[in-house]
Amino acid sequence: MDNKEFLKKVKEDNVKFVSLQFTDVVGAVKSVDIPTDRLPNALDEGVWFDGSSVEGFARIQESDMHLIIDPETYALLPWTPPEMRRARVFCDIYQPDDTPFIGDPRGTLKSLLKKIDENGWVFNVGAEPEFFLFTRNGSENIHPVPHDVGGYFDFSANDEAVRVRTELMDALSIMNLEVEMGHHEVALGQHEIDFRFSDALRAADNVLTMKYTVKAIAAQHGLVASFMPKPIHNINGSGMHVHQSLFDKDGNNLFYDPKAEYYLSAIGRGFISGQLAHARGMSAVLAPTVNSYKRLIPGYEAPVYVGWAQINRSALIRIPSAPPGKEKVVRAELRCPDPSANPYLAFSVMLAAALDGIENELDLPEPLNDINVYELSLEERKAKNIPELPGSLAEALGELKNDSVLRQALGPVVYEVFDRAKQAEWQEYSMKVTDWEVERYLETS
Repeated sequence: MDNKEFLKKVKEDNVKFVSLQFTDVVGAVKSVDIPTDRLPNALDEGVWFDGSSVEGFARIQESDMHLIIDPETYALLPWTPPEMRRARVFCDIYQPDDTPFIGDPRGTLKSLLKKIDENGWVFNVGAEPEFFLFTRNGSENIHPVPHDVGGYFDFSANDEAVRVRTELMDALSIMNLEVEMGHHEVALGQHEIDFRFSDALRAADNVLTMKYTVKAIAAQHGLVASFMPKPIHNINGSGMHVHQSLFDKDGNNLFYDPKAEYYLSAIGRGFISGQLAHARGMSAVLAPTVNSYKRLIPGYEAPVYVGWAQINRSALIRIPSAPPGKEKVVRAELRCPDPSANPYLAFSVMLAAALDGIENELDLPEPLNDINVYELSLEERKAKNIPELPGSLAEALGELKNDSVLRQALGPVVYEVFDRAKQAEWQEYSMKVTDWEVERYLETS
């Protein structure tokens, strides 16, 4: 869509305002709203804004930034009233000298994608963010009360949760996401809506779109939608499994080799080996909150141990089996990310790790097909050289600090701001006294 087509579409849709969206380093969506009569000028010159108060964007003395609209990302916001119809576009962040701002997460991903574009490659991503729908329990505080009592793939002909999920899928389709299916997940009140894979930049845009659309539609039903990784003790948390592959410009899957085991080519093997080698450092970006590490524990289907397999869901990376005649769809499913991650940064470190494996021909360990890693003792895991993911955000941040490949991919500004924000989060958490501590120690100490 060029600028002329964009303006025509806005007029046809009777849009009154357009939200110019971007994210800060930790993944919060930011927005500048303009009336549609300002669009021609915004397309020509960008829109200036004060970046000094946005996490990671600028110091006070150099706060002026401007937004450059990406017309390809145009979408209606279907929950807005017709008389005040709004649409959105994603934007790239530029500095006053018209150079891209290196602290822009979307720009970080675009830089890496430009590198593989020079090879004639396309990084395709299919993300599967899970979420909970909760009812409010109290006017001020939200206590997680699941909205339904369904289980994994359960069907109910007249279930309110189904009606909400159907409305969500319809809204996402209006916003140009190719929804493939929606279903109830394992835990009470937990859901998943899957959309078709696409190139990594659009996939990251789609993840953000899905998150705020789900929240907006849920709020209209008096519900709270949460992408928190582990909102309730002792039940499954919410992950964001990510299916990945590399294609060439002619649409050929570079992971596919008809003569190789699992139909996995040398490029595919290098891709996986790189992500395994950098898995501990990637954790800080893929599972970026204190709460993330309460999901990454044995027993709830979340991967904890660093390995790969075809049929073993306890492995960090899985090669999903393809039906006969469909072997060309071979892909790698990374199972440790969760939906609290900034998708631009998540896909950036995933690609950087994979490219390191491909370019340096890192060795791929033996698959864990016949092993339930959860049942192995620590000594057995060590004997088989199966590392485990960090057990806390603090440990993960230490691993990221020591991973020069991932730090370079993020760039000095993004890394510094991300680390500072997450170290502060860990420090704040470490100072809190939880209900569990009071119950455990108040009378026994």
